[in-house]
Amino acid sequence: MMRQSSRREDNYENASLVGWRLTVPCALLLVVMLFPRVALVLMWIFSTYLQRAFHGGLVLPVIGFIFLPLTTIVYAWELNSGMPTAGINLLWLLLAVIIDLGGLGAGAHRRSRR
Repeated sequence: MMRQSSRREDNYENASLVGWRLTVPCALLLVVMLFPRVALVLMWIFSTYLQRAFHGGLVLPVIGFIFLPLTTIVYAWELNSGMPTAGINLLWLLLAVIIDLGGLGAGAHRRSRR
């Protein structure tokens, strides 16, 4: 009897671990989409992800931080993953540019209406 109980507990622990593994990437993606500048700062401080993508330079990541933060993250992801910037990967990059420019354009439109 004790053996079956421990198996059930193991299955419950494994199920909760699987649930945790599925929600963490979704939460991380949500944070990156909602706060791309915070994600860029955290990536710059705690990893070499941006340095590898931009060959250790400082100018392009700073310009990306100011104007196109989501595009900077997508470009770094593509380069660090070894994906070519063509086909569907180019579509992801263009989608990030459109999202970034949409946020900039909405702010400009709101200011012009006042």
